[in-house]
Amino acid sequence: MTKNNAKYDINKLLTFLKEAPTAFQAADTLAAELSAAGGQELFEKEHWKIEKEKLYYVRRNGSALIAFYVPKDAKAYRVYAAHGDSPSYKVKENPQISVEGKYVKLNVETYGGMIDYTWLDRPLSVAGRVFTIENGLPVSHSFAAKRDLLLIPSVAIHLTRDSSDSRTFNPQVDMLPLFGNASKNDRFMEIIAEEAGVEKDAIIAHDLFLYNREEPRVWGADSEFFSGPHIDDLECALGGFLGFMAGNKKENISVFALFDNEEVGSASRQGAASTFLSDLLTRISEGLQETKEDYFCRIADSFLISADNGHALHPNHPEKADPTNRPTVNGGVLLKFSANQRYTTDGLTAALFKKICQDAGVPFQLFFNRSDMRGGSTLGNLSILQVPMATADIGLAQLAMHSSYETAGVKDFEYLCKFAETFFE
Repeated sequence: MTKNNAKYDINKLLTFLKEAPTAFQAADTLAAELSAAGGQELFEKEHWKIEKEKLYYVRRNGSALIAFYVPKDAKAYRVYAAHGDSPSYKVKENPQISVEGKYVKLNVETYGGMIDYTWLDRPLSVAGRVFTIENGLPVSHSFAAKRDLLLIPSVAIHLTRDSSDSRTFNPQVDMLPLFGNASKNDRFMEIIAEEAGVEKDAIIAHDLFLYNREEPRVWGADSEFFSGPHIDDLECALGGFLGFMAGNKKENISVFALFDNEEVGSASRQGAASTFLSDLLTRISEGLQETKEDYFCRIADSFLISADNGHALHPNHPEKADPTNRPTVNGGVLLKFSANQRYTTDGLTAALFKKICQDAGVPFQLFFNRSDMRGGSTLGNLSILQVPMATADIGLAQLAMHSSYETAGVKDFEYLCKFAETFFE
């Protein structure tokens, strides 16, 4: 197999998958990269002074991030959007549950739609953020516990013979993780405080999620596949980000957006359905002392890429794919279509996408759901309700989407990075 381009080496993605178990760490990691590259952080509650030929970034809620660069003579906006969240289990307040004085388990609730059984019998831990009060104001402390802390044990087949072939899982019964043997109250929060580097009694609130501790890895006959947690959508997020950083960004205002809460509908102030993107573009325009008419003209000439992975042809269930559009892992960047606008691609944006792929020298594939199967939706059709740009929905082909351990292709990651770099040129 051809060696991965060093600039877009797959190990960068594997490291990102490990460093970003929740959207908070994803935003933190990319913010650190931007800062190291000379990017200046802006804060929404402050007045902005925008200068051309400078790199900026803004965070919202600690879990969403938008970076942008304004060239000397900007024509339009070029926006690439992905999301940093993935399906998981969120820890409730007062989480410890005693089981007959022998075990302690945690009370959790579902975040997004996951394949439940893939969370069973795997090493799990906790990541997210806790809040303390400092100088009268809440302060966030994001962290990821770097230890195997939890596990959700399956029920032995001997005890489930009547239902093992078609078992469903009750999230309040079957999916609560085992934490330890009976111990004193609040042991869980003691460990969380240690991991977050704060005092337990100082924690006033939290956003905590379970995550799979299994290491991402490359595998296959020719090392052509890789697997790991939350490939959907951190693969598209990092691919777009690396392309954003590498592109020359000379003709258009280049924007990279990492949203949160896509897995639960994006209806949050940090989601794609919010005003985050439109607020930022408006403030850029005002910072450049443009008129409202200038802003509308620029929007009308702009292009948004909504990047979220799609389903590859499954080796054991090829019947699940569309009869004539059957993307495969390592076959190239996906262009996603939906007649009912769950994906936004149309003839115009398909032509623009294909031209970019040609210029980048990367292959592409077409994705349609079977006509008798309802597919998911993603960021594009929500973002354009706030910012009406021409939009294409793209992604990469993967297997086991929404599993706690997903699979995709090594070459596809490089293809996406090259596509994004060309998009930002």
